[in-house]
Formats: sequence, structure tokens, C-alpha cells
Amino acid sequence: MLLLLVMSAPFVASYALYFSKIRPDSSVNYGELLKVKTLSGNGLNLSDDTIFRIRDLRGKWALISVDSGACDEYCRKKLYYMRQARLVQNAERDRIERVWLVDDPETPAVGAGDEFEGVWRIRATDGGMLEQFPADVTPHDHIYVVDPIGNLMMRFPRNPDPALMAKDIKRLLKVSQLEHALGTDMKH
Repeated sequence: MLLLLVMSAPFVASYALYFSKIRPDSSVNYGELLKVKTLSGNGLNLSDDTIFRIRDLRGKWALISVDSGACDEYCRKKLYYMRQARLVQNAERDRIERVWLVDDPETPAVGAGDEFEGVWRIRATDGGMLEQFPADVTPHDHIYVVDPIGNLMMRFPRNPDPALMAKDIKRLLKVSQLEHALGTDMKH
């Protein structure tokens, strides 16, 4: 009887905790997890005047900023944070792309600073992509995270803490083995 009681205790305890109203009041992640949805739509890649689709990023994590082409100080700060969060990933940084969705007819400056280097500059005014980014006030307030199969899944708050942002991204890269499971076809 004692042996049966000891062996069944973990199962009883797990059911009791699962069905009780005790829930943790905080999560491990810094960014806000969103209801996962596959992004669609297209835009114009401003660096080579080609059509851009989210599937062009397939196989890579993407940090996305939605802003005006004029890029005010807060826009520059977000691009800088995205760059830094990518750089601190060291060997894993090649698994991350940075995308700036331009939501107006303004043309972004090219080479105005290091924060722009390596960023996909996409004019997204007419392709139906911008409406898919949820925000309490405006999508300009957030940096969004898209997973390697094109699902919008997280956003960081206005004025994010870059260290906590980088920590979330590091955790995502660590637990994500999708690229490796799908093979090299997804990387190209």
C-alpha cells in the first residue's frame, strides 16, 4: 500500500495543481506573446525595387519595426536596439533578419547611420501587410518578432530594455530548432 501511495503521489499532485486556481502571475519572457498568426501581403524592397513577401525571410527569425520613412529619433532608437539585439547573439546572429516596414510615401535615408546597415527597408503602404501588426495605440510603438515560418508571435513594448529584448531572442534561438529540422532548403 505504501509503495502504491508513493508511486501515485506525483500524478495526484500534478492533477491537483493543474485543476486548482493557482497560476503563476508572471512569465519568463519580457516581450508580449501575441496570438500567433501567419503574416501575408507584400511590399516593395527599397534597396533593389523588387517585390518583398514575408516568405523571403523564411527560415530566419525577423525583428520588424513599422515606421515612417522620415525615421524620427524613436525610429532610430528601435533600429539601433534591433541591431544590438542581433549582434549580441554572436554565432547565432545570422539566424536573425531586421526589417523596417515603411508605412508612408517618405523615402528612407540610405546609409544615414550604422543602425540602418543590413536592414531590409520595405515600403509596405499598399500590400496589406501593415494591418496585421496589432498595437494598443500605433505599431510605431513596438518591435515585432516573426518566427522562421512567417508567424507573428511577439512584440516588445515602447522603449524596450535592450538587454531583456536580447535575452528573449537568445531564448527563442536556443529552443528553436526549426531551421535544422527542415534542412538547408529553408535557409535560401
